[in-house]
Amino acid sequence: MKNKIIHDALILTMITIVAGFLLGLVHDITLDPIAKAKYEKEQAAYREVFQDAASFEPYAEFDADAATKAAADAGFANDLVEGAQVALDASGNPVGYVITVTSTEGSQANITMSMGITMEGVLNGYATTAISETPGLGSKVADADFKAQFEGKSVEVFTVTKTGASSDSEIDALSGATISTRAVTNAVNAGLAYFRSIGGGN
Repeated sequence: MKNKIIHDALILTMITIVAGFLLGLVHDITLDPIAKAKYEKEQAAYREVFQDAASFEPYAEFDADAATKAAADAGFANDLVEGAQVALDASGNPVGYVITVTSTEGSQANITMSMGITMEGVLNGYATTAISETPGLGSKVADADFKAQFEGKSVEVFTVTKTGASSDSEIDALSGATISTRAVTNAVNAGLAYFRSIGGGN
């Protein structure tokens, strides 16, 4: 009986070791493709919001804590400014920034987006890179028609309205998806606050 217990324990130990090795191997194999897919998705978002740019490079002075604090100080404490890229023209001259923001106020989960802003402070628009809002309702914040409300505008703060936008700073709320609308609008405002904190638009 004792020998059987030892035998079974050794078998279980070997199975655990082999399984751990295989899991580690699979992780290593998939790590690069996952990183590549994430990089390509981000680059596609950058190009979507800054079509005039020839390339993008990380903003050397970006500090996530300071960026998120700038957003919080402007009244958008539920939005995390997670990255910034400098958009460059074909000659390598800066033409604006692409700022990545995550809203924690989505109706279903966080919403992550990248937004393009010219040096003059004109918002080119935004591209969602992670969204889990309700299909047909909140998910419409990723649709071209909704995003068009933000494009080509230079305002300090966007606000949501349910009665029809009457100025460049007003965004029409999606029917049945006011929470998603506010989440995206506040995330854009957080990105704009960070842009101003680094001297953008001056």
